[in-house]
Amino acid sequence: MKLTFLGATHEVTGSCYYLEAAGKKFLVDCGMQQGPDYYENKEIPVNPGELDFALLTHAHMDHSGNLPAIYAKGFQGPIYATEATCHLCDIMLRDSAHIQMFEAEWRNRKARRQGKPEFVPAYTMEDAMGVLRNFVPCPYEKKVKPAEGIAVRFVDAGHLLGSASIEITITEGNEERKLVFSGDIGNSNQPLIKDPTYLHEADYVIMESTYGDRSHGERPDYVGTLAEIIQRTFDRGGSVIIPSFAVGRTQEMLYFIRQIKAENRVKGHENFKVYVDSPLANEATTIFKEHMYDCFDQEAVGLIMDGINPLSFPGLRTSVTSDDSKAINYDEDCKVIISASGMCDAGRIKHHLKHNLWNSSNTILFVGYQAIGTLGRALIEGATEVKLFGEEVYVAAEICQMQGISGHADVNGLLDWIGAFKEKPKKVFVTHGDDEVTEIFARRLREEKGLDAMAPFSGTEYDLAADSFICEAKGVKTSKAASHKAGKAARAFEKLVAMGQRLMSVIRKNEGCANKDLEKFAREIQSLCDKWDRNDVSDEK
Repeated sequence: MKLTFLGATHEVTGSCYYLEAAGKKFLVDCGMQQGPDYYENKEIPVNPGELDFALLTHAHMDHSGNLPAIYAKGFQGPIYATEATCHLCDIMLRDSAHIQMFEAEWRNRKARRQGKPEFVPAYTMEDAMGVLRNFVPCPYEKKVKPAEGIAVRFVDAGHLLGSASIEITITEGNEERKLVFSGDIGNSNQPLIKDPTYLHEADYVIMESTYGDRSHGERPDYVGTLAEIIQRTFDRGGSVIIPSFAVGRTQEMLYFIRQIKAENRVKGHENFKVYVDSPLANEATTIFKEHMYDCFDQEAVGLIMDGINPLSFPGLRTSVTSDDSKAINYDEDCKVIISASGMCDAGRIKHHLKHNLWNSSNTILFVGYQAIGTLGRALIEGATEVKLFGEEVYVAAEICQMQGISGHADVNGLLDWIGAFKEKPKKVFVTHGDDEVTEIFARRLREEKGLDAMAPFSGTEYDLAADSFICEAKGVKTSKAASHKAGKAARAFEKLVAMGQRLMSVIRKNEGCANKDLEKFAREIQSLCDKWDRNDVSDEK
């Protein structure tokens, strides 16, 4: 029984863990690195084609976003996740592939003009569609057995529709170990979805620490604050533009606005329009509606039982095509525009900012975290001019931010979650937090809870049966230049090598088959080799 830490170690994104147990090799999460990358992440220690299966905590890209990439390198196993996570991944992984292919096309136009090598995206739409066929939906709380000696239970983590903590029970001979991967632990009293479900038993806990050093404070009056902002903006003849994450935060905004309209909290503008200008957000809202009864909290289900759709109201309009999106800015009425991306670095929101930032009647309302280096962060920090589509745009609109709105538990929520275990786990591994935060939270678990807690770096290996480290890795700072070069020039060849390794794995699996089948397989490989094993192959590309 071996656990290897790969991603989200001393960093917030890129969640990925590799396990060897009960004769199987599998992953828990396979996330994309997003934002600044401070430490090198080790690669999966085996060829992806050798992985038997994967488990997924939830659909956010920093947990699921590299699944198509390992599919492209040979991974063909099933991916177990909750039903809602499977549905959200269907739209989010396709969207990610579309973005990557679009970015590659844009970068390659520039590269050709500058005589630079071709940029190869991490994966294509074909890869995303391929891996999506391997998703296996699992209900909350019911044990599933992806392999002999391995039992898995998904428990509602309260972070996102379908999000889960994963309990894994491993049996090897007379040895049994129970692991709990927290996933992202949700904030209590969020709108729409349920609060996190606590677990009570584990030998080992791998838990996140995103807000392991701070409290969200008292829960704000979200509906009251939003109504006040809309009221004063409309009273001066302006519109409210909300950059919002398409999945999760947009649906929360719709939930709040429905209540504002139902309670007539905005006076004199009762029939105001609300545009959701994001195809991804509109698809996600449909999925939220499909999972009302299995994922929504008691308050939201109560509305449904009363015949009220908690995500719909008079005046709600959805924008699908680019022409629909452009038409919004020709509507001179006071309105609310909700559009992605949430940090203003891509998507349709940039067009709405271009048309509305310069007007002092308008309000730009941020409802989520704005990372350093993003356009959203620059606006919050007081930028007076920003560049949009090559044009300098003056910032005259009111810039607001709703405080305290977060899908993550704060430090108190994290402590409550780990405190629910009836007996102390043998060890708690703290991950998914900024460099210093992981250490701060691990120290707090040791000092306040008396737990054996530590924050591993990528590459750390732990023997779960012997309860001891095989290798305790040290953090290695990233080399930005090296990673940039590799991203541009090496991905296509790496994919080819991975396919070769997968071919060897397939060959070994066919040992003992009928001779005529093996001879046919050999002829097919020989034909492929004859086609490509030529001195002039590079001239034909």
